[in-house]
Amino acid sequence: MDNQVKCKTRVADHGEVFTAQREVNAMLDLVKQETLRIDSRFLEPACGSGNFLVEVLNRKLEVVKSKYKKSQLEYEKYLIIAISSIYGVDILEDNIQECRQRLYEIFDTEYSSIYKKKCKGNVRESVKFILDKNIILGDALTLTRIESKEPIIFSEWSAVNNNMIKRRDYTLAELLAQQPQEENTLFSDLHEEIFIPTPIKEHPLIHFLKLAQND
Repeated sequence: MDNQVKCKTRVADHGEVFTAQREVNAMLDLVKQETLRIDSRFLEPACGSGNFLVEVLNRKLEVVKSKYKKSQLEYEKYLIIAISSIYGVDILEDNIQECRQRLYEIFDTEYSSIYKKKCKGNVRESVKFILDKNIILGDALTLTRIESKEPIIFSEWSAVNNNMIKRRDYTLAELLAQQPQEENTLFSDLHEEIFIPTPIKEHPLIHFLKLAQND
């Protein structure tokens, strides 16, 4: 496998190895239909600088462009939904910063190429806000943040009522719970019973262009 490393010390200290794009694509092709669903959520618990998440976003943005580019507002809404479905955790701060930056640049390059001077600053602010919430400096083994040791909390972003977004916050521990309760379940697209966690906070509905104000 053609992997890359930043330095041997990081490999020894943190087990850091970056998977090359060829392997990333091969692995994502195993769940290709999910990568092409705009709202299908992906969590990479050791995201590094984002090789997997970058490719997931590339695939989702192709779908958004093919379906919605004729309407800027529709494109922007589904762009936000696509980005909000991508989550990552890593124990190294420079990886988190690089991952956020790579994902933002992919979005911004695509957005700018389509709408040029019609691009909106509040779309960019919403994307930055989501990436700050979804790409987290933490330890996926202990389910805690690196600096504060507090539980990792992720936000679920759901589109409701046309252009409105509902945000619910969950602990990662709750999201990963493997004890489904009979009266509180739903079924995935694969008809697998999954646990519905309880949010620790629910935020008011807000327009997707104003997400950066929702904190």
